[in-house]
Amino acid sequence: MSEQELSLKLFVVLSKAYKVVMESAVKDMKKHGLSATEFSVLELLYHKGRFPLQQIGEAILITSGGITYTIDKLEAKGYLKRVSCEEDRRVTYAEMTPQGQELLQSIFPEHAAVIDSLMAGVTAEEKETAITLLKKLGYAAKQHKRIKKT
Repeated sequence: MSEQELSLKLFVVLSKAYKVVMESAVKDMKKHGLSATEFSVLELLYHKGRFPLQQIGEAILITSGGITYTIDKLEAKGYLKRVSCEEDRRVTYAEMTPQGQELLQSIFPEHAAVIDSLMAGVTAEEKETAITLLKKLGYAAKQHKRIKKT
C-alpha cells in the first residue's frame, strides 16, 4: 500500500472508531439529561475549576456561539454561574455551583467506567501508544493547517 493509501485508510478507520466511541459516550451523557456539550463544559469545570468563558471553546473544541448557548442553558439549570474577573473586566469565568459539583460527583464515576469499558478492546500499553501517536498526528495536522494559512 502506498503512503497516500495508508493515510486514507487511517483517516477512515480513525473516523469510524471515533464515531462508534462517541455515540456510546454521548448516549451515556444524555441519560443524565445533559447534551454532550453541556457535559463537556461541566467536566472541564469539574476537573479544572473556574475557567475563562473565552477559553472554554478551545478547550472542548466548540465554537464561541455554542459556548454562550451552552453556558446559558447550564446557568438556567443551576449548574454553573458566570463570575466577573476582578483584575480584568473583559474576562468572565464559568464556575460550577454546589448543585453542579454535586451532579458531577454523582455521575462522573459511572461515566468514567463507561469510557473505560469502551476502551477495553486495547491493553494499557496500547492505550499509551495510541495516546502518543494520536497526539503526534494532531500536532502534525495543526502545523499543516498553520502552514496552509500563510
